[in-house]
Amino acid sequence: MLSSYLAHLTVERGLAANTLASYRRDLRRYVDHLSARGLASMAQVAESDVVAFLASLREGDEEHPALVASSAARAVSAVRGLHRFALREGVSGHDPAHEVRPPRQLRRLPKAITVEEVERLIAASGPGDSPLTLRNRALLEVLYGTGARISEAVGLSVDDVTRYETTDGGEARLRGKGGRARIVPLGRYARAALDAYLVRARPLIAAHGRGTHALFLNARGGRLTRQGAWEVLQSAAERAGLSGVSPHMLRHSFATHLLDGGADVRVVQELLGHASVTTTQVYTLVTVDRLREVYAAAHPRAQR
Repeated sequence: MLSSYLAHLTVERGLAANTLASYRRDLRRYVDHLSARGLASMAQVAESDVVAFLASLREGDEEHPALVASSAARAVSAVRGLHRFALREGVSGHDPAHEVRPPRQLRRLPKAITVEEVERLIAASGPGDSPLTLRNRALLEVLYGTGARISEAVGLSVDDVTRYETTDGGEARLRGKGGRARIVPLGRYARAALDAYLVRARPLIAAHGRGTHALFLNARGGRLTRQGAWEVLQSAAERAGLSGVSPHMLRHSFATHLLDGGADVRVVQELLGHASVTTTQVYTLVTVDRLREVYAAAHPRAQR
């Protein structure tokens, strides 16, 4: 049953590889939980069994640490989907997870770094103008300049980038969650960094490999991995004296700085590749907080 449901998620729902890996891990834990309770089929599961699983996620055990609300909510979502699938396929005559709600999550505002900190980060791409330094600078400029997820950036191929001949800009074709593609503009800085990398660095790095269309290459000439891109960012952050910087934080900074500059939230939604504007609207809370800070610091009647 589990393998059929995962195949359904892969083929028909088109979930991202990372999401599928998380669902697979959560559901295998759920199947083990049911087995420990003596349940061999979906038809035998009762609502109390699902509730007990949720409790075990939050409490943890000798083999698993307690999950935070967001991770437990993801696991419950996977379980609910599995039971809906079992009901639809006729494997079970009822849905015991229908009334089980995931734990409520505290709304966490995205963290962003300032424009000045972004500039310090990119300036710390590496020493000199070696091929890898040029690659690192281009990668960081693309991450911040397009708001791309790290998986989208390393998934780029050379043909996914268009550099306009008559302007300093260009565009990139990003492939997001669920295989959804979107076109995002490349600003002047990202375009200049990519020009330097593609002309002066990538051919030299590619000579170490067997040939690939990947835009960003590792030192052996193959496609740069997510882990490799993460290490590039961490090294630059350390040299820049910044802590806690992640690829997703650059994405948050991209959105926050756009909204601070007056961009419409629906434009930011399209650039980020969010399916719903509700996801994007959390950034408007960040900018409102920023407005309050500026008001409190600058207005003569704001002080208490």
